Amino acid sequence: MRLQFLSVALLALGLSPALFAQEAPSPGGPPPASDAPDQPVGSDLETLKVNVNLVNVYFSVRDKTGYITNLHKNDCSIDEDKTTQTIKNFTQEKNLPLTIGILLDTSGSQQNVLPLEQDAGARFLKEVLTPKDEAFLISFDINVDLLTDYTNNAREIDRSIHRASINTGAGTGSVTGNGTPRGTLLYDAVYLAAHDKLRQEAGRKIIVMLTDGGDQGSQENLKSSIEAAQKANAIIYVILIADRGFYGGGFGINLADTGSRDMQRLATETGGRVINVGNNGRKLEDAFDQIQDELRTQYLASYTPTNLKADGTFRNLKIACGKDQKIQARKGYYAIAGGGLDDNN
Repeated sequence: MRLQFLSVALLALGLSPALFAQEAPSPGGPPPASDAPDQPVGSDLETLKVNVNLVNVYFSVRDKTGYITNLHKNDCSIDEDKTTQTIKNFTQEKNLPLTIGILLDTSGSQQNVLPLEQDAGARFLKEVLTPKDEAFLISFDINVDLLTDYTNNAREIDRSIHRASINTGAGTGSVTGNGTPRGTLLYDAVYLAAHDKLRQEAGRKIIVMLTDGGDQGSQENLKSSIEAAQKANAIIYVILIADRGFYGGGFGINLADTGSRDMQRLATETGGRVINVGNNGRKLEDAFDQIQDELRTQYLASYTPTNLKADGTFRNLKIACGKDQKIQARKGYYAIAGGGLDDNN
């Protein structure tokens, strides 16, 4: 990342020369020994290379009565760029390992709601984390700070989340490397969480961000943040929460001005959603409960795309599972050369 923000070393990205799939296994070392003679230099013989190319899509399905949990492969269809694909694997993935990034807005606008966020966030992680899951905690304000690296210890994150404090940095200089004033580095935080932390992880990956949606001073922007999340196959949930007093009492109008529409796009294009809780602690707890429910009802569909070109283009996805059913899934993926169909391990 272009910010100097993490106190721990982040793993360097490793790219495989072969085209491989979302979460497909990487090559496992040198080939086994063979008694066959070496192929002579200049031989006309060709080596047949077979790559397993899969695109994995996590999604949930709802109707008027709630989440649907009894679907099978033949109940759903996937179109990539308007071309119907053949679904190879279809499972419900409520027990698949989960990696969670909590992004906590600690800018001045969150002064009076931060305690609510800390309590509700800690409770959420305590309830959702299992021994095979991991979580990390990032705060963002005039800086972006990794408060807790990967752990499945809910108590450790509880301690870190309650140590987070509001930081306005009045009178201090910028660490972003640009000349604009620092305010709330929201997009930088999303980019770092997706690109530097989640991109190398396998399995289900989500970002839960608690914020009023305002950004000031980030090097990244809405587009680059969405792209980073899509390349990491990370689902973003945005919990909109703000101090009414900070906005002069006009929470709904002023919050829209600070970026709630952008937050809607950030969430929906990555397969998540926005939950607006105002400054209500009960609604905040309900928001985390809704996210838990979705995580327990997700499906995983895998397919080999008809278009195998690793040309770096964005491929649009559309999932359908019947009439009057709402699908919550990412809008597409990037077919990236040298890094797999979705640039994942």
